[in-house]
Amino acid sequence: MSIPKAQIIKKNGKKEFAVLPYADFLRIQEDLEDYEDLRSLREAKESEKESPTTGLSDLKKGLARGRNHRGRRTKSRR
Repeated sequence: MSIPKAQIIKKNGKKEFAVLPYADFLRIQEDLEDYEDLRSLREAKESEKESPTTGLSDLKKGLARGRNHRGRRTKSRR
């Protein structure tokens, strides 16, 4: 990731604003959204760490037998 070229605007001698090219702004915005998605994923994984799981092969077998992931019969479709 390259560092964007920003123009710094000062007010009363203090840095007040940073102006950057729109393409850089969009890239930073997308990076921040990706980071938020990653944080949410990690939080969800952590909160579900102790939850029971069903492997994909067991799920497929159960669905083929008309059962859901908890081993209960599924409702038949009409």
